[in-house]
Amino acid sequence: MMKEVDARGLSCPLPVLRTKETIEKEEGDILVKVDSASSRDNVERLAKSKNRAVEVQEKDEEYHILIKKGG
Repeated sequence: MMKEVDARGLSCPLPVLRTKETIEKEEGDILVKVDSASSRDNVERLAKSKNRAVEVQEKDEEYHILIKKGG
């Protein structure tokens, strides 16, 4: 089952901190939901720094970031 991090409504750096905590605990794929472009960019940068593949989808003024295991 995919782990989900709902970081909508949170100001930076909270989305990044919650995502980092989840990446360190979870081996599988993670779906992160954010509602700002800066959070999207920061979470994506974090995931790539952890050698994870990233896919971003924009849905109704929010972003769904799929962080996949492996790079």
